[in-house]
Amino acid sequence: QVQLVEFGGGSVQAGGSLQLLCAASVYAYNRYCMGWFRQAPGMEREPVAAIDSDGSTNYADSVKGRFTISEDNAKNTVYLQMNSLKPEDTAMYYCAAARSWVDCLVAIAHEDYSGMDYWGKGTLVTVSS
Repeated sequence: QVQLVEFGGGSVQAGGSLQLLCAASVYAYNRYCMGWFRQAPGMEREPVAAIDSDGSTNYADSVKGRFTISEDNAKNTVYLQMNSLKPEDTAMYYCAAARSWVDCLVAIAHEDYSGMDYWGKGTLVTVSS
């Protein structure tokens, strides 16, 4: 069973920073592409960023230059460093895993999440103006 648990959400003022963490089970971490996605109240889910097991990354246009996805192999953890936060970044942030990098790329580029096999329960980020 693949398990994903998100940490690090909270409240911050516009212009501030937060770091989210996604702790993955060993099996998932070594075999899957990992991604971050978000959903604001009343809005559709949208992609944020993804990272493959070889370190390749991909970002949604809305967060390029502000957010950075990274991984710590020793801790089976994926991070999302969020800088220059804006009120429109307010959302529930979810970590997800896919079996292939293509699935993650499709999710980021086309908002097609059918290839994302496992999801965490989310962590809430609130950015105030």
